[in-house]
Order: sequence, then structure tokens, then C-alpha cells
Amino acid sequence: MSRLRPGRDDSPDRLYTLTGGRSRTGSTAFDVVTLVVAESDPVPGMQSEHAAILRMCRFPTAVVEVAAGLGLPVSITRILLADLHDTGRISARHPRPTSSYRLPDHDILEQVLVGLRNL
Repeated sequence: MSRLRPGRDDSPDRLYTLTGGRSRTGSTAFDVVTLVVAESDPVPGMQSEHAAILRMCRFPTAVVEVAAGLGLPVSITRILLADLHDTGRISARHPRPTSSYRLPDHDILEQVLVGLRNL
């Protein structure tokens, strides 16, 4: 028996309709941590999911947060984001570590691991 989640309609027909039948974006512009920022406001007649994305992304928002906010799979959200990106309605930037960022010392990580195992 299939259990439906409240407020979600993940039927293949709905997802197919949302993406216009596409299953891939054709680009790798969006991974789950890519930050998305709206460059315009929603306009009348716009697909409701596109309008929701623009409202959600007034401030930098990660792709995974957009997907959660829409209640859609990340793969579908990437397609919707690519549509908006292609029309210049959103911009995307990948978080990058600063030049002063470096990984913690290996010995410290080893000590933390030993401490966790002892718990």
C-alpha cells in the first residue's frame, strides 16, 4: 500500500507536466548547495512553481532548500531552476571556501574519532 505524504503530489503525471516532459537540465549548473538568488519578481501568468521560487529566493537560498520549500524532488527543482536561469530571472553561485580555509589537522581529527568511539 502506498502512503501519500500530506500536501505532496509526486504523481509521475504531475512531475511530467511541471517539467514539460524533461528529465534532465542539460547543464550541471545546479548542485544541492548552489545558492540561488532571484533577479526579478514573479509576473502574472507565470507557472506557479516558478513564481514560488522567485519569492523564496529573494535572499540566497540553496537548491536543496528550494526543493524542500516546494515539496518537490531535487531533480525536478533543478529543471525548474534551469528554466529561470536561462531567462535571466535567477542567478546562481556555488559556495567556495575562502583562500584562508584549510582542513583541520589530521591528529586532531584522529583524537576526535577516538573520543567518539569511547562514548
